[in-house]
Amino acid sequence: MGSIPAENTEDAMRSMLDWAGPHVRSITDGEVGDRYHWIVNLINGFSEHPDFVLVRKGAWTSFDDTPKYRVRRGHTLTADALDLRHDTDALAALPAFRKLRAERGRDDLSFQVGIPGDLDLSLFTFGPAGAFQHRAVFREVLGREMRRVHAEAGDDVIFQIEVPVELIFVCRMPGPLRAAMAGFLAGGVARLAREAPAGARFGLHLCLGDLNHENLGRLSDARPFVQLANALVRRWPADRPLEYVHAPFTGGTDPAPTDPPFYAPLRDLKLGAGTRFVAGLVQETSSESDLRRAVELADAAYGQPVDVAASCGLARRSPEDAAANAELARRLCEPPA
Repeated sequence: MGSIPAENTEDAMRSMLDWAGPHVRSITDGEVGDRYHWIVNLINGFSEHPDFVLVRKGAWTSFDDTPKYRVRRGHTLTADALDLRHDTDALAALPAFRKLRAERGRDDLSFQVGIPGDLDLSLFTFGPAGAFQHRAVFREVLGREMRRVHAEAGDDVIFQIEVPVELIFVCRMPGPLRAAMAGFLAGGVARLAREAPAGARFGLHLCLGDLNHENLGRLSDARPFVQLANALVRRWPADRPLEYVHAPFTGGTDPAPTDPPFYAPLRDLKLGAGTRFVAGLVQETSSESDLRRAVELADAAYGQPVDVAASCGLARRSPEDAAANAELARRLCEPPA
């Protein structure tokens, strides 16, 4: 959905276009270099920031082995003191995107820029105690960076808000409380979207985490995703088009589900006109026949054809596995051979 194992931005973009062909709707800068592990590089970098104190070391070998910080005594954390680089990195890659789009004659192609959720960034930085206290600062920074990118890229850019924490929270709630939790969390994501200019285009990447190609959680069926996605759509600002919502139906090395009950809750998914549903079920450890079966089940439960993608970014894979995943996605968009 964003990161690609590549040496540089142009190589990543070319790979995405070569692998997925005419079916890919948007491409990223590959999130190459130290960004391949999503927000890990940002959080590690806080160790050198004067407003942060490291209170627990972590080497990111698992979700239990992550660093945690607090704000230094006597300091106040402000948005002006933070630079998360989403604008700098995106604007540096924009000329390469426009060049390749022109070369390939793909006027329909969008430039996708990943934006982590403010709660997700705050929780992974400060832990549960400080997550809600400081999320507004991260929201302000992310909004500033989205506005800068949009000012230069305009309708060429689509922002992908990436929120694993919200889906994990909903999954872990007892069934009767899930709807309330989904509504509460969806309101926070919608507030982040409102930080971008009116008219800015968005997609939502609901996720289950992908640290070292391992998930933070799993779905037993699609119900928690449906509850959160519906809550997000209800609260979404009408003047910021929501073009797709992505669901993580597999992850790590898990095969794509092929049992009908897993997909049955998609009958209750209400995304509305203009918002595509992207089933994140493409997995190179699954056979093409199993993946086609999974797509058929998702189509049938949702009541219309779904888009397909991997469950998360491809950078935690080898180049060969990433290419295999993207090429499987392309074949799923085409009739069987």
